[in-house]
Amino acid sequence: MEVTEVGEEANRGDRLGFGLRCCSLGSSSPWLYRTAGIFPEQGTEEKKTGLYFGVATQASKSQRSRCHGRAASKARPGGATAAAYGRPFLTYPRCPEFHARVGEGGRTGWGRRGPTMLVTAYLAFVGLLASCLGLELSRCRAKPPGRACSNPSFLRFQLDFYQVYFLALAADWLQAPYLYKLYQHYYFLEGQIAILYVCGLASTVLFGLVASSLVDWLGRKNSCVLFSLTYSLCCLTKLSQDYFVLLVGRALGGLSTALLFSAFEAWYIHEHVERHDFPAEWIPATFARAAFWNHVLAVVAGVTAEAVASWIGLGPVAPFVAAIPLLALAGALALRNWGENYDRQRAFSRTCAGGLRCLLSDRRVLLLGTIQALFESVIFIFVFLWTPVLDPHGAPLGIVFSSFMAASLLGSSLYRIATSKRYHLQPMHLLSLAVLIVVFSLFMLTFSTSPGQESPVESFIAFLLIELACGLYFPSMSFLRRKVIPETEQAGVLNWFRVPLHLLACLGLLVLHDSDRKTGTRNMFSICSAVMVMALLAVVGLFTVVRHDAELRVPSPTEEPYAPEL
Repeated sequence: MEVTEVGEEANRGDRLGFGLRCCSLGSSSPWLYRTAGIFPEQGTEEKKTGLYFGVATQASKSQRSRCHGRAASKARPGGATAAAYGRPFLTYPRCPEFHARVGEGGRTGWGRRGPTMLVTAYLAFVGLLASCLGLELSRCRAKPPGRACSNPSFLRFQLDFYQVYFLALAADWLQAPYLYKLYQHYYFLEGQIAILYVCGLASTVLFGLVASSLVDWLGRKNSCVLFSLTYSLCCLTKLSQDYFVLLVGRALGGLSTALLFSAFEAWYIHEHVERHDFPAEWIPATFARAAFWNHVLAVVAGVTAEAVASWIGLGPVAPFVAAIPLLALAGALALRNWGENYDRQRAFSRTCAGGLRCLLSDRRVLLLGTIQALFESVIFIFVFLWTPVLDPHGAPLGIVFSSFMAASLLGSSLYRIATSKRYHLQPMHLLSLAVLIVVFSLFMLTFSTSPGQESPVESFIAFLLIELACGLYFPSMSFLRRKVIPETEQAGVLNWFRVPLHLLACLGLLVLHDSDRKTGTRNMFSICSAVMVMALLAVVGLFTVVRHDAELRVPSPTEEPYAPEL
Protein backbone atom coordinates (compact mmCIF):
# COMPACT_ATOMS: atom_id res chain seq x y z
CA MET A 1 0.00 0.00 0.00
CA GLU A 2 1.32 3.44 -0.81
CA VAL A 3 0.88 5.90 2.02
CA THR A 4 0.84 9.67 1.64
CA GLU A 5 -0.22 12.44 3.98
CA VAL A 6 -3.22 14.77 4.01
CA GLY A 7 -2.43 18.38 4.76
CA GLU A 8 -0.07 20.09 7.14
CA GLU A 9 -1.58 18.52 10.27
CA ALA A 10 -0.99 15.06 8.93
CA ASN A 11 2.55 15.91 7.92
CA ARG A 12 3.23 17.00 11.48
CA GLY A 13 1.46 13.90 12.78
CA ASP A 14 3.67 11.61 10.69
CA ARG A 15 6.71 12.73 12.65
CA LEU A 16 4.89 11.74 15.84
CA GLY A 17 3.73 8.40 14.48
CA PHE A 18 0.07 9.33 13.88
CA GLY A 19 -2.10 11.50 11.65
CA LEU A 20 -4.53 11.16 8.79
CA ARG A 21 -3.21 9.31 5.79
CA CYS A 22 -4.15 8.88 2.17
CA CYS A 23 -3.84 5.36 0.81
CA SER A 24 -3.08 5.08 -2.88
CA LEU A 25 -4.96 2.35 -4.71
CA GLY A 26 -1.62 1.25 -6.18
CA SER A 27 -0.23 -1.88 -4.52
CA SER A 28 -2.64 -1.84 -1.61
CA SER A 29 -4.55 -4.30 0.51
CA PRO A 30 -7.61 -6.09 -0.92
CA TRP A 31 -9.01 -6.11 2.64
CA LEU A 32 -8.99 -2.32 2.68
CA TYR A 33 -10.88 -2.10 -0.59
CA ARG A 34 -13.47 -4.58 0.60
CA THR A 35 -14.11 -2.37 3.63
CA ALA A 36 -14.44 0.62 1.32
CA GLY A 37 -16.93 -1.23 -0.87
CA ILE A 38 -14.70 -1.09 -3.94
CA PHE A 39 -15.12 -4.81 -4.46
CA PRO A 40 -16.87 -7.51 -2.46
CA GLU A 41 -15.46 -10.72 -1.05
CA GLN A 42 -16.44 -13.00 -3.92
CA GLY A 43 -15.92 -12.81 -7.65
CA THR A 44 -13.09 -10.30 -7.58
CA GLU A 45 -9.98 -12.39 -8.01
CA GLU A 46 -8.88 -10.49 -11.11
CA LYS A 47 -9.12 -7.14 -9.35
CA LYS A 48 -7.39 -8.46 -6.25
CA THR A 49 -4.55 -9.81 -8.39
CA GLY A 50 -4.14 -6.45 -10.05
CA LEU A 51 -4.06 -4.65 -6.73
CA TYR A 52 -1.69 -7.23 -5.29
CA PHE A 53 1.02 -6.33 -7.75
CA GLY A 54 0.40 -2.62 -7.72
CA VAL A 55 -2.14 -2.23 -10.57
CA ALA A 56 -5.39 -0.76 -9.35
CA THR A 57 -8.70 -0.13 -11.05
CA GLN A 58 -10.27 3.33 -10.96
CA ALA A 59 -12.67 3.70 -8.05
CA SER A 60 -15.83 5.66 -8.52
CA LYS A 61 -16.33 8.96 -6.79
CA SER A 62 -19.03 7.56 -4.52
CA GLN A 63 -16.80 4.62 -3.51
CA ARG A 64 -13.94 6.91 -2.64
CA SER A 65 -16.14 9.32 -0.73
CA ARG A 66 -17.46 6.45 1.38
CA CYS A 67 -13.94 5.79 2.66
CA HIS A 68 -12.95 9.44 2.85
CA GLY A 69 -15.66 10.40 5.33
CA ARG A 70 -14.85 13.45 7.33
CA ALA A 71 -11.09 12.91 7.07
CA ALA A 72 -10.93 14.21 3.51
CA SER A 73 -12.74 17.41 4.44
CA LYS A 74 -9.91 18.25 6.84
CA ALA A 75 -7.22 18.27 4.17
CA ARG A 76 -5.54 21.60 3.71
CA PRO A 77 -3.73 23.06 0.72
CA GLY A 78 -0.04 22.26 0.73
CA GLY A 79 -0.42 18.66 1.92
CA ALA A 80 1.10 15.90 -0.18
CA THR A 81 -1.53 13.65 -1.73
CA ALA A 82 -1.55 10.73 -4.10
CA ALA A 83 -3.58 12.82 -6.54
CA ALA A 84 -0.47 14.91 -7.13
CA TYR A 85 0.98 11.87 -8.85
CA GLY A 86 -2.02 11.33 -11.03
CA ARG A 87 -3.40 8.38 -9.04
CA PRO A 88 -6.77 7.90 -7.41
CA PHE A 89 -6.64 7.82 -3.65
CA LEU A 90 -8.74 7.20 -0.61
CA THR A 91 -8.17 8.23 2.97
CA TYR A 92 -9.11 6.68 6.24
CA PRO A 93 -9.38 8.21 9.70
CA ARG A 94 -7.36 6.91 12.60
CA CYS A 95 -9.28 3.75 13.27
CA PRO A 96 -8.19 1.19 15.89
CA GLU A 97 -9.74 -1.68 13.93
CA PHE A 98 -7.97 -0.62 10.75
CA HIS A 99 -4.68 -0.28 12.54
CA ALA A 100 -5.13 -3.70 14.13
CA ARG A 101 -5.71 -5.30 10.71
CA VAL A 102 -3.25 -3.36 8.55
CA GLY A 103 -0.83 -1.66 10.91
CA GLU A 104 0.22 -4.68 12.96
CA GLY A 105 3.89 -4.15 13.59
CA GLY A 106 3.92 -1.47 10.90
CA ARG A 107 3.90 2.28 10.84
CA THR A 108 0.96 2.65 13.19
CA GLY A 109 2.73 0.55 15.82
CA TRP A 110 6.13 2.20 15.41
CA GLY A 111 7.74 2.93 18.74
CA ARG A 112 5.36 0.86 20.93
CA ARG A 113 7.27 -1.91 22.65
CA GLY A 114 6.31 -4.51 25.17
CA PRO A 115 8.58 -4.67 28.24
CA THR A 116 9.02 -8.46 28.19
CA MET A 117 10.64 -8.73 24.77
CA LEU A 118 12.55 -5.48 25.27
CA VAL A 119 14.19 -6.71 28.47
CA THR A 120 14.74 -10.22 27.09
CA ALA A 121 16.44 -8.93 23.95
CA TYR A 122 18.83 -6.66 25.84
CA LEU A 123 19.68 -9.31 28.44
CA ALA A 124 20.35 -11.90 25.74
CA PHE A 125 22.50 -9.44 23.83
CA VAL A 126 24.62 -8.53 26.86
CA GLY A 127 25.00 -12.17 27.92
CA LEU A 128 26.00 -13.40 24.46
CA LEU A 129 28.39 -10.51 23.94
CA ALA A 130 30.10 -11.17 27.28
CA SER A 131 30.46 -14.87 26.41
CA CYS A 132 31.97 -14.07 23.02
CA LEU A 133 34.41 -11.55 24.46
CA GLY A 134 35.54 -14.02 27.12
CA LEU A 135 36.17 -16.80 24.61
CA GLU A 136 37.97 -14.55 22.13
CA LEU A 137 40.19 -12.93 24.76
CA SER A 138 41.24 -16.32 26.12
CA ARG A 139 41.96 -17.53 22.58
CA CYS A 140 44.05 -14.45 21.77
CA ARG A 141 46.15 -14.89 24.92
CA ALA A 142 46.83 -18.52 24.10
CA LYS A 143 47.66 -17.91 20.44
CA PRO A 144 51.34 -17.39 19.52
CA PRO A 145 52.15 -14.44 17.20
CA GLY A 146 52.22 -15.36 13.54
CA ARG A 147 54.95 -14.70 11.02
CA ALA A 148 52.65 -12.63 8.82
CA CYS A 149 51.81 -10.12 11.56
CA SER A 150 55.42 -8.94 11.84
CA ASN A 151 55.74 -7.94 8.17
CA PRO A 152 55.07 -4.16 7.80
CA SER A 153 54.48 -4.21 4.07
CA PHE A 154 51.99 -7.06 4.39
CA LEU A 155 50.17 -5.22 7.17
CA ARG A 156 49.88 -2.10 4.98
CA PHE A 157 48.50 -4.17 2.11
CA GLN A 158 46.07 -5.91 4.46
CA LEU A 159 44.90 -2.56 5.81
CA ASP A 160 44.21 -1.22 2.30
CA PHE A 161 42.03 -4.27 1.66
CA TYR A 162 40.25 -4.20 5.01
CA GLN A 163 39.35 -0.51 4.75
CA VAL A 164 37.26 -1.08 1.63
CA TYR A 165 36.01 -4.58 2.45
CA PHE A 166 34.84 -3.76 5.97
CA LEU A 167 32.99 -0.65 4.80
CA ALA A 168 31.18 -2.77 2.22
CA LEU A 169 30.31 -5.43 4.80
CA ALA A 170 29.15 -2.83 7.32
CA ALA A 171 26.81 -1.27 4.75
CA ASP A 172 25.43 -4.72 3.94
CA TRP A 173 24.79 -5.68 7.57
CA LEU A 174 23.31 -2.27 8.43
CA GLN A 175 20.32 -2.98 6.18
CA ALA A 176 19.54 -6.47 7.44
CA PRO A 177 17.53 -5.79 10.65
CA TYR A 178 14.91 -3.53 9.07
CA LEU A 179 14.30 -4.91 5.58
CA TYR A 180 11.07 -6.74 6.40
CA LYS A 181 10.03 -3.96 8.76
CA LEU A 182 10.41 -1.39 5.99
CA TYR A 183 8.06 -3.26 3.66
CA GLN A 184 5.62 -3.70 6.53
CA HIS A 185 5.97 0.00 7.29
CA TYR A 186 4.72 0.68 3.75
CA TYR A 187 1.64 -1.47 4.54
CA PHE A 188 2.46 -4.27 2.13
CA LEU A 189 0.86 -7.61 2.92
CA GLU A 190 3.00 -10.56 3.98
CA GLY A 191 2.39 -12.19 0.61
CA GLN A 192 3.61 -9.10 -1.21
CA ILE A 193 6.72 -9.01 0.99
CA ALA A 194 7.32 -12.70 0.23
CA ILE A 195 7.32 -11.89 -3.51
CA LEU A 196 9.94 -9.18 -2.89
CA TYR A 197 12.12 -11.69 -1.07
CA VAL A 198 11.65 -14.25 -3.85
CA CYS A 199 12.74 -11.62 -6.37
CA GLY A 200 15.87 -10.98 -4.32
CA LEU A 201 16.69 -14.69 -4.07
CA ALA A 202 16.13 -15.24 -7.80
CA SER A 203 18.35 -12.26 -8.59
CA THR A 204 21.07 -13.58 -6.30
CA VAL A 205 21.16 -17.01 -7.90
CA LEU A 206 21.04 -15.66 -11.48
CA PHE A 207 23.79 -13.10 -10.97
CA GLY A 208 25.74 -15.53 -8.79
CA LEU A 209 26.02 -17.93 -11.71
CA VAL A 210 27.75 -15.35 -13.90
CA ALA A 211 29.45 -13.23 -11.22
CA SER A 212 32.89 -14.82 -11.66
CA SER A 213 32.86 -14.34 -15.41
CA LEU A 214 31.58 -10.77 -15.04
CA VAL A 215 34.31 -9.90 -12.54
CA ASP A 216 37.02 -11.41 -14.74
CA TRP A 217 35.78 -9.45 -17.75
CA LEU A 218 35.10 -6.13 -16.04
CA GLY A 219 38.10 -6.15 -13.70
CA ARG A 220 38.15 -6.76 -9.96
CA LYS A 221 38.54 -3.13 -8.85
CA ASN A 222 35.90 -1.96 -11.32
CA SER A 223 33.57 -4.68 -10.04
CA CYS A 224 34.03 -3.47 -6.46
CA VAL A 225 33.22 0.09 -7.53
CA LEU A 226 30.20 -1.25 -9.44
CA PHE A 227 29.10 -2.95 -6.23
CA SER A 228 29.16 0.39 -4.42
CA LEU A 229 27.06 2.02 -7.14
CA THR A 230 24.46 -0.73 -7.49
CA TYR A 231 24.06 -1.18 -3.75
CA SER A 232 23.66 2.58 -3.29
CA LEU A 233 20.91 2.55 -5.92
CA CYS A 234 19.34 -0.42 -4.13
CA CYS A 235 19.26 1.62 -0.90
CA LEU A 236 17.77 4.62 -2.70
CA THR A 237 14.90 2.50 -4.02
CA LYS A 238 13.87 1.86 -0.41
CA LEU A 239 12.77 5.51 -0.22
CA SER A 240 9.99 4.74 -2.70
CA GLN A 241 6.70 3.12 -1.73
CA ASP A 242 6.07 1.93 -5.29
CA TYR A 243 6.00 -1.85 -5.45
CA PHE A 244 7.74 -2.13 -8.82
CA VAL A 245 10.53 0.23 -7.75
CA LEU A 246 11.10 -1.99 -4.72
CA LEU A 247 11.22 -5.04 -7.00
CA VAL A 248 13.93 -3.33 -9.05
CA GLY A 249 15.75 -2.62 -5.80
CA ARG A 250 15.67 -6.30 -4.89
CA ALA A 251 17.14 -7.19 -8.28
CA LEU A 252 19.94 -4.65 -7.75
CA GLY A 253 20.48 -6.12 -4.29
CA GLY A 254 20.97 -9.58 -5.81
CA LEU A 255 23.61 -8.24 -8.22
CA SER A 256 25.34 -6.39 -5.39
CA THR A 257 25.43 -9.49 -3.19
CA ALA A 258 26.95 -11.55 -6.00
CA LEU A 259 29.67 -8.91 -6.49
CA LEU A 260 30.34 -8.57 -2.75
CA PHE A 261 31.13 -12.26 -2.36
CA SER A 262 33.21 -12.63 -5.52
CA ALA A 263 34.98 -9.41 -6.56
CA PHE A 264 36.62 -8.42 -3.27
CA GLU A 265 38.18 -11.78 -2.48
CA ALA A 266 39.27 -12.28 -6.10
CA TRP A 267 41.02 -8.88 -6.08
CA TYR A 268 42.80 -9.63 -2.83
CA ILE A 269 44.05 -13.09 -3.81
CA HIS A 270 45.42 -11.83 -7.15
CA GLU A 271 47.18 -8.87 -5.53
CA HIS A 272 48.52 -11.02 -2.69
CA VAL A 273 50.10 -13.63 -4.95
CA GLU A 274 50.79 -11.93 -8.29
CA ARG A 275 51.65 -8.32 -7.45
CA HIS A 276 53.09 -8.42 -3.92
CA ASP A 277 54.40 -11.99 -4.04
CA PHE A 278 53.50 -12.73 -0.43
CA PRO A 279 53.39 -16.39 0.66
CA ALA A 280 50.12 -18.10 -0.26
CA GLU A 281 50.01 -19.54 3.29
CA TRP A 282 49.17 -16.05 4.58
CA ILE A 283 45.88 -15.85 2.66
CA PRO A 284 43.84 -17.99 5.12
CA ALA A 285 45.04 -15.78 7.99
CA THR A 286 43.73 -12.68 6.22
CA PHE A 287 40.29 -14.17 5.62
CA ALA A 288 40.11 -15.72 9.09
CA ARG A 289 40.66 -12.28 10.58
CA ALA A 290 38.16 -10.79 8.12
CA ALA A 291 35.61 -13.42 9.17
CA PHE A 292 35.98 -12.53 12.84
CA TRP A 293 35.61 -8.80 12.19
CA ASN A 294 32.71 -9.54 9.87
CA HIS A 295 30.89 -10.98 12.88
CA VAL A 296 31.83 -7.96 14.98
CA LEU A 297 30.63 -5.58 12.26
CA ALA A 298 27.32 -7.46 12.10
CA VAL A 299 26.82 -7.07 15.86
CA VAL A 300 27.68 -3.36 15.75
CA ALA A 301 25.49 -2.84 12.67
CA GLY A 302 22.43 -4.16 14.50
CA VAL A 303 22.92 -1.73 17.38
CA THR A 304 23.57 1.12 14.93
CA ALA A 305 20.47 0.28 12.89
CA GLU A 306 18.38 0.31 16.08
CA ALA A 307 19.80 3.71 17.03
CA VAL A 308 19.32 5.44 13.67
CA ALA A 309 15.85 3.96 13.17
CA SER A 310 14.75 5.21 16.58
CA TRP A 311 16.50 8.57 16.77
CA ILE A 312 16.84 10.07 13.29
CA GLY A 313 13.09 10.25 12.72
CA LEU A 314 13.01 8.47 9.36
CA GLY A 315 11.74 5.21 10.83
CA PRO A 316 12.83 1.88 9.32
CA VAL A 317 14.20 3.50 6.15
CA ALA A 318 16.94 5.23 8.20
CA PRO A 319 19.46 2.31 8.15
CA PHE A 320 19.25 2.18 4.35
CA VAL A 321 19.96 5.90 4.11
CA ALA A 322 22.84 5.52 6.58
CA ALA A 323 24.38 2.74 4.45
CA ILE A 324 24.78 4.98 1.38
CA PRO A 325 27.73 7.08 2.74
CA LEU A 326 29.55 3.88 3.72
CA LEU A 327 29.12 2.49 0.22
CA ALA A 328 30.25 5.76 -1.37
CA LEU A 329 33.36 5.83 0.84
CA ALA A 330 34.15 2.18 0.00
CA GLY A 331 33.97 2.93 -3.73
CA ALA A 332 36.10 6.07 -3.37
CA LEU A 333 38.82 4.26 -1.39
CA ALA A 334 38.91 1.42 -3.92
CA LEU A 335 39.33 3.92 -6.76
CA ARG A 336 42.12 5.77 -4.94
CA ASN A 337 44.11 2.96 -3.30
CA TRP A 338 43.57 -0.19 -5.35
CA GLY A 339 45.15 -1.25 -8.60
CA GLU A 340 43.19 -3.03 -11.28
CA ASN A 341 43.66 -6.71 -12.06
CA TYR A 342 42.03 -9.13 -14.46
CA ASP A 343 42.00 -12.88 -14.94
CA ARG A 344 41.52 -15.25 -17.81
CA GLN A 345 37.81 -15.62 -18.54
CA ARG A 346 36.53 -19.12 -17.98
CA ALA A 347 33.84 -20.60 -20.16
CA PHE A 348 30.67 -20.69 -18.11
CA SER A 349 29.35 -23.82 -19.83
CA ARG A 350 32.63 -25.66 -19.24
CA THR A 351 32.66 -24.64 -15.57
CA CYS A 352 29.11 -25.89 -15.03
CA ALA A 353 29.69 -29.12 -16.98
CA GLY A 354 32.80 -29.94 -14.94
CA GLY A 355 30.94 -29.19 -11.72
CA LEU A 356 28.04 -31.46 -12.71
CA ARG A 357 30.40 -34.32 -13.51
CA CYS A 358 32.10 -33.96 -10.13
CA LEU A 359 28.72 -33.80 -8.39
CA LEU A 360 27.41 -36.98 -9.99
CA SER A 361 30.62 -39.01 -9.82
CA ASP A 362 31.35 -38.57 -6.10
CA ARG A 363 28.71 -39.59 -3.57
CA ARG A 364 30.34 -37.44 -0.90
CA VAL A 365 29.92 -34.32 -3.02
CA LEU A 366 26.29 -35.20 -3.76
CA LEU A 367 25.46 -35.70 -0.08
CA LEU A 368 27.30 -32.52 0.87
CA GLY A 369 25.33 -30.57 -1.73
CA THR A 370 22.07 -32.06 -0.44
CA ILE A 371 22.87 -31.01 3.12
CA GLN A 372 23.79 -27.49 2.01
CA ALA A 373 20.65 -27.05 -0.09
CA LEU A 374 18.32 -28.27 2.67
CA PHE A 375 20.01 -26.48 5.57
CA GLU A 376 20.59 -23.11 3.93
CA SER A 377 17.14 -22.97 2.32
CA VAL A 378 15.67 -23.25 5.82
CA ILE A 379 17.97 -20.44 6.97
CA PHE A 380 16.71 -18.22 4.14
CA ILE A 381 13.13 -18.83 5.28
CA PHE A 382 14.16 -18.08 8.87
CA VAL A 383 15.60 -14.74 7.67
CA PHE A 384 12.16 -13.91 6.28
CA LEU A 385 10.12 -15.07 9.28
CA TRP A 386 11.93 -13.80 12.35
CA THR A 387 10.70 -10.21 12.01
CA PRO A 388 6.94 -10.95 11.68
CA VAL A 389 7.21 -13.42 14.58
CA LEU A 390 8.93 -11.06 17.03
CA ASP A 391 8.06 -7.54 15.91
CA PRO A 392 4.34 -7.59 16.89
CA HIS A 393 5.46 -8.25 20.48
CA GLY A 394 7.62 -5.12 20.65
CA ALA A 395 11.06 -6.63 20.06
CA PRO A 396 13.81 -4.04 19.30
CA LEU A 397 14.78 -5.38 15.88
CA GLY A 398 18.32 -4.01 15.80
CA ILE A 399 19.18 -5.45 19.21
CA VAL A 400 17.54 -8.76 18.27
CA PHE A 401 19.66 -8.87 15.11
CA SER A 402 22.82 -8.09 17.08
CA SER A 403 21.91 -10.90 19.48
CA PHE A 404 21.57 -13.26 16.52
CA MET A 405 25.00 -12.33 15.23
CA ALA A 406 26.52 -12.60 18.70
CA ALA A 407 25.06 -16.12 18.93
CA SER A 408 26.60 -16.93 15.54
CA LEU A 409 29.95 -15.56 16.71
CA LEU A 410 29.65 -17.69 19.86
CA GLY A 411 29.04 -20.76 17.69
CA SER A 412 32.13 -19.96 15.62
CA SER A 413 34.23 -19.60 18.77
CA LEU A 414 32.91 -22.92 20.04
CA TYR A 415 33.86 -24.49 16.69
CA ARG A 416 37.46 -23.34 17.09
CA ILE A 417 37.58 -24.64 20.67
CA ALA A 418 35.98 -27.98 19.74
CA THR A 419 38.45 -28.60 16.89
CA SER A 420 41.45 -27.57 18.99
CA LYS A 421 44.07 -30.01 20.17
CA ARG A 422 42.46 -30.19 23.58
CA TYR A 423 39.07 -31.54 22.45
CA HIS A 424 39.88 -32.69 18.91
CA LEU A 425 36.30 -32.96 17.64
CA GLN A 426 35.94 -33.26 13.88
CA PRO A 427 33.96 -30.92 11.55
CA MET A 428 31.71 -33.84 10.64
CA HIS A 429 30.67 -34.17 14.28
CA LEU A 430 29.97 -30.44 14.57
CA LEU A 431 27.99 -30.44 11.33
CA SER A 432 25.78 -33.18 12.76
CA LEU A 433 25.36 -31.20 15.98
CA ALA A 434 24.41 -28.05 14.06
CA VAL A 435 21.68 -29.86 12.13
CA LEU A 436 20.34 -31.44 15.33
CA ILE A 437 20.15 -28.04 17.04
CA VAL A 438 18.19 -26.57 14.12
CA VAL A 439 15.77 -29.54 14.10
CA PHE A 440 15.13 -29.03 17.83
CA SER A 441 14.72 -25.25 17.38
CA LEU A 442 12.19 -25.65 14.56
CA PHE A 443 10.13 -28.06 16.66
CA MET A 444 10.14 -25.41 19.40
CA LEU A 445 8.92 -22.83 16.89
CA THR A 446 6.00 -24.98 15.73
CA PHE A 447 4.64 -24.74 19.29
CA SER A 448 5.70 -21.19 20.19
CA THR A 449 3.99 -19.74 17.08
CA SER A 450 0.63 -21.51 17.53
CA PRO A 451 -2.22 -19.05 16.75
CA GLY A 452 -3.59 -17.59 19.96
CA GLN A 453 -0.84 -19.19 22.06
CA GLU A 454 2.22 -17.31 20.81
CA SER A 455 5.27 -17.28 23.05
CA PRO A 456 7.71 -14.66 21.69
CA VAL A 457 10.38 -15.38 24.30
CA GLU A 458 10.48 -19.07 23.37
CA SER A 459 10.57 -18.13 19.69
CA PHE A 460 13.47 -15.76 20.36
CA ILE A 461 15.40 -18.50 22.18
CA ALA A 462 14.77 -20.87 19.28
CA PHE A 463 16.07 -18.26 16.82
CA LEU A 464 19.20 -17.79 18.93
CA LEU A 465 19.79 -21.54 18.85
CA ILE A 466 19.46 -21.50 15.06
CA GLU A 467 22.10 -18.76 14.85
CA LEU A 468 24.35 -20.66 17.24
CA ALA A 469 23.99 -23.68 14.94
CA CYS A 470 24.92 -21.48 11.96
CA GLY A 471 28.14 -20.55 13.75
CA LEU A 472 28.96 -24.26 13.94
CA TYR A 473 27.65 -25.13 10.48
CA PHE A 474 29.43 -22.67 8.19
CA PRO A 475 33.05 -23.38 9.22
CA SER A 476 32.31 -27.12 9.26
CA MET A 477 30.79 -26.99 5.78
CA SER A 478 33.65 -24.80 4.53
CA PHE A 479 36.22 -27.35 5.74
CA LEU A 480 34.38 -30.34 4.25
CA ARG A 481 33.77 -28.64 0.90
CA ARG A 482 37.43 -27.75 0.56
CA LYS A 483 38.49 -31.32 1.33
CA VAL A 484 35.88 -33.13 -0.77
CA ILE A 485 35.57 -30.92 -3.87
CA PRO A 486 38.65 -30.53 -6.12
CA GLU A 487 39.83 -26.91 -6.25
CA THR A 488 39.47 -26.71 -10.04
CA GLU A 489 35.81 -27.77 -9.86
CA GLN A 490 34.69 -25.80 -6.81
CA ALA A 491 33.15 -22.90 -8.75
CA GLY A 492 31.05 -25.20 -10.93
CA VAL A 493 29.97 -27.45 -8.07
CA LEU A 494 28.97 -24.48 -5.89
CA ASN A 495 26.87 -23.14 -8.77
CA TRP A 496 24.96 -26.42 -8.79
CA PHE A 497 24.63 -26.34 -5.00
CA ARG A 498 23.01 -22.88 -5.17
CA VAL A 499 20.28 -23.84 -7.64
CA PRO A 500 18.29 -26.27 -5.42
CA LEU A 501 19.10 -24.13 -2.37
CA HIS A 502 17.42 -21.03 -3.79
CA LEU A 503 14.63 -23.01 -5.45
CA LEU A 504 13.67 -24.54 -2.11
CA ALA A 505 13.80 -21.15 -0.40
CA CYS A 506 11.67 -19.55 -3.12
CA LEU A 507 9.19 -22.42 -2.94
CA GLY A 508 8.86 -21.96 0.82
CA LEU A 509 8.25 -18.23 0.44
CA LEU A 510 5.66 -18.84 -2.28
CA VAL A 511 3.86 -21.27 0.04
CA LEU A 512 3.78 -18.48 2.63
CA HIS A 513 2.52 -16.11 -0.06
CA ASP A 514 -0.64 -18.20 -0.50
CA SER A 515 -1.20 -19.11 3.15
CA ASP A 516 -3.19 -17.53 5.95
CA ARG A 517 -1.12 -15.11 8.04
CA LYS A 518 -1.73 -16.70 11.44
CA THR A 519 -1.52 -20.38 10.56
CA GLY A 520 0.94 -19.98 7.68
CA THR A 521 3.91 -19.15 9.90
CA ARG A 522 3.41 -22.20 12.10
CA ASN A 523 2.83 -24.45 9.08
CA MET A 524 6.01 -23.14 7.48
CA PHE A 525 8.04 -23.97 10.58
CA SER A 526 6.52 -27.46 10.50
CA ILE A 527 7.58 -27.86 6.87
CA CYS A 528 11.05 -26.57 7.72
CA SER A 529 11.26 -29.15 10.51
CA ALA A 530 10.54 -31.92 8.00
CA VAL A 531 13.17 -30.48 5.63
CA MET A 532 15.76 -30.44 8.40
CA VAL A 533 14.96 -34.05 9.29
CA MET A 534 15.80 -34.86 5.67
CA ALA A 535 19.05 -32.91 6.07
CA LEU A 536 19.79 -34.95 9.21
CA LEU A 537 19.32 -38.17 7.24
CA ALA A 538 21.74 -36.83 4.60
CA VAL A 539 24.24 -36.06 7.36
CA VAL A 540 23.93 -39.63 8.64
CA GLY A 541 24.51 -40.90 5.10
CA LEU A 542 27.59 -38.71 4.68
CA PHE A 543 28.93 -39.76 8.08
CA THR A 544 28.56 -43.41 7.06
CA VAL A 545 30.52 -42.79 3.85
CA VAL A 546 33.39 -40.74 5.31
CA ARG A 547 33.80 -42.10 8.86
CA HIS A 548 37.05 -43.87 7.89
CA ASP A 549 38.28 -41.08 5.60
CA ALA A 550 41.43 -39.61 7.23
CA GLU A 551 41.41 -36.73 4.73
CA LEU A 552 38.32 -35.24 6.40
CA ARG A 553 39.89 -35.09 9.84
CA VAL A 554 41.50 -32.03 11.43
CA PRO A 555 45.04 -33.07 12.36
CA SER A 556 45.83 -29.89 14.31
CA PRO A 557 44.15 -26.67 15.42
CA THR A 558 43.08 -24.67 12.40
CA GLU A 559 41.25 -21.49 11.60
CA GLU A 560 38.85 -21.59 8.73
CA PRO A 561 38.14 -18.67 6.41
CA TYR A 562 34.37 -18.44 6.61
CA ALA A 563 31.76 -15.72 6.83
CA PRO A 564 28.70 -15.44 9.10
CA GLU A 565 25.28 -15.73 7.52
CA LEU A 566 21.52 -15.29 8.82
